[in-house]
Amino acid sequence: MCVGAGPGQRPGAGPGLSSPLPGGRERWIQAAMARPRVRLVVTADDFGYCPRRDDGIVEAFLAGAVTSVSLLVNGAATESAAELARRHSIPTGLHANLSEGRPVGPARRGASSLIGPEGFFLGKMGFREAVAAGDVALPQVREELEAQLSCFRELLGRAPTHVDGHQHVHVLPGVCQVFAEALQAYGVRFTRLPLERGVGCCTWLEAPARAFACAVERDAWAAVGPFSRHGLRWTDAFVGLSTCGRHMSANRVSGALARALEGTLAGHTLTAELMVHPGYPSVPPTGGCGEGPDAFSCSWERLHELRVLTAPMLRARLAQDGVQLCALDDLDSKRPGEEVPCEATLEPFLEPSLP
Repeated sequence: MCVGAGPGQRPGAGPGLSSPLPGGRERWIQAAMARPRVRLVVTADDFGYCPRRDDGIVEAFLAGAVTSVSLLVNGAATESAAELARRHSIPTGLHANLSEGRPVGPARRGASSLIGPEGFFLGKMGFREAVAAGDVALPQVREELEAQLSCFRELLGRAPTHVDGHQHVHVLPGVCQVFAEALQAYGVRFTRLPLERGVGCCTWLEAPARAFACAVERDAWAAVGPFSRHGLRWTDAFVGLSTCGRHMSANRVSGALARALEGTLAGHTLTAELMVHPGYPSVPPTGGCGEGPDAFSCSWERLHELRVLTAPMLRARLAQDGVQLCALDDLDSKRPGEEVPCEATLEPFLEPSLP
């Protein structure tokens, strides 16, 4: 199974790697057949946030380590990112943003529950707190989502391959319903369901990060109903909350996928998404969504992810685990009889994490 591609070559389209296991190709094939096969979409978030970040994302895509990107239409480098996506034929979705920087819709021109006094979104936790308190007007959420979908079409000349949420805002209570309605109206079928099996037990995560991951998981479970009713699709499994930034390694990516596979039958084809944030560190004041780049974007952690993703060790480990990298449109062309990712497919793979 192919787990990478050369420059300009579509991931999953080339010849397979040589055997990473002792004993040659025959033993590798036997090992791969003994465990479920995984088709993995690797999505780089925050495309358009910063030119240096975008350079790293494109480098990872051309190396075959990233198969999809999610574009911020209010990012400092949105237009140049869109040009890069067109030039390199990168599968590109929308990274819907309701929490960082300036809006692109009507809220930009006046008072709105989505923004603070200075005209910026309320922030990662501020937006969540406002939603929980009922202080966010959902019609204004709908207007901003529609404005971002329209902006994406203007930039790329087509609809997004998928839409997910910056900082997972798309699964918040109430917001997920509006999100599902907007995507259905715009004909977008694929989204992200950030349910990572066992993330609550990942002790290497700092307590705030683990608490946030578990909160995202609880919201995602509640979003399953609205997403399903409006015909949205997602992969069987999701990975990335436990492998973000400094926490990414070949062993942890492989381990997260292994947790997702627990309980599945040999021969079952599991689809999964790995959320990543590679790139070269931002250098202030360049970058961000109107307020400058954040600390995470300026740190070495983005570069660390880029190095892990493009290193031979991860590729060999994925090959050993029977993982095939692909794009979302490869999943969309499932053969007759294959399962469609939906509410009914969650139970065999996922269970709520410990708080």
